[in-house]
Amino acid sequence: MKHIYKITGMTCNNCKASVEKNLGELEQVSNVSVNLERSEAEVTMNQLIETETLKNALPEKYTLSEKKERNVFSSSTIATETEEEKSKLQQLKPLLLIIFYIATASILLHYKNWSWSEFMLDFMGLFYIVFSFFKMLDLKDFPDSFRMYDPLAKRVPAYGWVYPFIETALGLMFLMRFEVNIALIITLIVLGMTTIGVTKTLLDKKSIRCACLGTALKLPMTEATFIENAIMIIMATLMLTNVF
Repeated sequence: MKHIYKITGMTCNNCKASVEKNLGELEQVSNVSVNLERSEAEVTMNQLIETETLKNALPEKYTLSEKKERNVFSSSTIATETEEEKSKLQQLKPLLLIIFYIATASILLHYKNWSWSEFMLDFMGLFYIVFSFFKMLDLKDFPDSFRMYDPLAKRVPAYGWVYPFIETALGLMFLMRFEVNIALIITLIVLGMTTIGVTKTLLDKKSIRCACLGTALKLPMTEATFIENAIMIIMATLMLTNVF
């Protein structure tokens, strides 16, 4: 019998080989074929293996879930979709919390003497500093994750290596109010390209990991990733057009 599973956390061919090796070592598994682009694994087994057993066979960086539309052995489809939505929200929790704290800190900095422009500059500065910090935690693996969806990183691998430093520099420029217009233009270019890649990934319905928080946190590529970039792009546009 063959079953299709979704695997998140794979970023390169080494990940593909690791998943195939670990699943293939299970006693009842006769063959494992991983599709890196679709983030799927086709597992041929002699008898039904519980999904939890397959999950436990993989390293922690990978998340395995059933692709119910192809699996014969499944419970209610509605129950499965609800479970997947809950899992997605749990995975997005770190991103939502970080954005909440950044927004709160930016508000508190100016609540006595409110200014929309000052708020947005501090929000963008803190956004870049915090997000670059998470990328810096694993500079070795971040470029592989990033070029899975960023158009420029796909063509110029070195861009993935310098991207965390670009974010750090932009964050400092906003917080220090140094050459703000230049920082805003770079923001539109950099995040504009990334958003194009994110949009294509969402339209293709690929299940891959978002690299916005580096590889330290298992964050799925979802509409929230698009919204996160869109917020920054809108802020940069408003600042450049002197709306506030």
